[in-house]
Amino acid sequence: MDRRNGTEPFHSFDQSITTMKSFFSFLLVVLFAGLPMMAQAQSYNNTNDDIVDVAIANGSFKTLVAAVQAAGLVNTLKGEGPFTVFAPTDEAFAKLPAGTVENLLKPENKDQLIAILTYHVVPGKVMAGDLLSMTAAPTVNGKKAPVGLTIGGANVVAADVAASNGVIHVIDTVLLPPTN
Repeated sequence: MDRRNGTEPFHSFDQSITTMKSFFSFLLVVLFAGLPMMAQAQSYNNTNDDIVDVAIANGSFKTLVAAVQAAGLVNTLKGEGPFTVFAPTDEAFAKLPAGTVENLLKPENKDQLIAILTYHVVPGKVMAGDLLSMTAAPTVNGKKAPVGLTIGGANVVAADVAASNGVIHVIDTVLLPPTN
C-alpha cells in the first residue's frame, strides 16, 4: 500500500526494489565466485605459444597431449588456426573407466581417438562470452556439442586461455561424441 494514500503501486515498487537488491546480491556472488577461475586461466596464458605448446607447458594436460600425439593431430593443432580447444585435464581423463585411455591410445583405435579428440575442437576463436550466447558448437569432428555454462556436460574450470593460434577452455570431463 502507498503510505501516502493507501493505494497499491508503491507496495509493488518496494517489492521491485527488494527483487533488484536480491538480483544484484546474486550477481556479486557470481562475479566474486568467478574470480578464482579467471585467475587460474591467467596462469595458463602464453600468447607466444601455440595450443599444443601451451598444453605441454602447463603440465595438467599430459594425457591430452599423449592422445593428440597418438592421433597424429599435433601438426594440425600447431597450425595457423584459429582453434578453440575444450581441453580436459589429466583428472578428467582419470574419471574414465579403467583401461579406457590405454585402449584408445592403441594404433588400432586411432580413428575412435581422432573422433573423440576432434569433438573437443571448434574451428575459430570462441571466447567464454561467446559461449553464453550459443546453444551448440559445431566441432571439427562434424558433430555439434551442446554449450551453455558447460559444454557437453563438462564444466569449464578455466576459460579464455590464450594461445598464438586460438584459445583453450579447460574442462573437467572428457567429451564423448554422440553415436548418431
